[in-house]
Amino acid sequence: MNDSLAICTISYFLKDVEDPDIRSVLEYASELAKKHIEVVTDIFKEEKIPIPMGFTEQDVNLDAKRLYPDTFMLYYIKNMGATGINSYSIALPNAARMDIREFYTSCMGSSCELYNRSSNVLQEKGLFIRSPYFPYPSQSEFIHKQHFLAGWMGEQRPLTTIEVSFLFFNLYRNTLGSALLTGFSQVAQSKEVRRYMVRGAEISSHHSAVFSKFLTNDNLLSPMTWDIMPTTSTESPFSDKLLMFHSVALNNAGMAYYGTSLGGAARKDLATAYSRLLAEVGEYAIDGAAIMIDNGWLEKPFSAPDRKDLAKD
Repeated sequence: MNDSLAICTISYFLKDVEDPDIRSVLEYASELAKKHIEVVTDIFKEEKIPIPMGFTEQDVNLDAKRLYPDTFMLYYIKNMGATGINSYSIALPNAARMDIREFYTSCMGSSCELYNRSSNVLQEKGLFIRSPYFPYPSQSEFIHKQHFLAGWMGEQRPLTTIEVSFLFFNLYRNTLGSALLTGFSQVAQSKEVRRYMVRGAEISSHHSAVFSKFLTNDNLLSPMTWDIMPTTSTESPFSDKLLMFHSVALNNAGMAYYGTSLGGAARKDLATAYSRLLAEVGEYAIDGAAIMIDNGWLEKPFSAPDRKDLAKD
């Protein structure tokens, strides 16, 4: 499902991209997605498992006007690589069969390569956005006061490097998500989908402000790029079905990132913020799934047999 979505999205990007270095990274990402689909399709056929419909040429309009600048495409692919690394790192430890483990291992390696290629191009063009960094400590220390866990009232301790790293990554990801959904809101065909995309862009902007405030309160800069916003085109390059699936997939990935960030947050105010934002994203994702179900766009994932239903007279 995700790879067929990626093929549609990247094929549209390739139509408009002008920078040859960015085109090269996009082509590599497209090749990876096609290879993944070939492998998974062969496995499904061998196991006699129905092949999901996913997304096809009918879900992308290559004649639509440009919606995103080249810079956005490069940041998007970098995030795609990071998401792949995270997803396959979870899938691999849950796989038993050797061929499946080998497949996930290969996917992990190719996702790392995609992330590195896109990062190299960003650095070469002076576009790579670095998280705040600190001077090295002079010695190792232990925590002796419960104040380390405080954060609601009184003087707060400085953020740890782990907390800053997660804050910055979530800020970066939400800034990118806001630009993506803003473009989706311009081109969605139904009013319901347009409203959903506008709401998503607003949520992403709000979450970015929350993360940025934590950094600012610690006198840390939170630099972001300005050249990723969509054009003024209102001609849709994608079906509403694809737009909704794309949005819900990002929501699911976002909840996973927030859960990991919550585990790395020792300050109570920071942990509370992640819990609140996680609940907001979860509610948004559920509303998106409801829209997809109402429109017949959500393919049912494989499930365990309903034994109670089978036992009925």
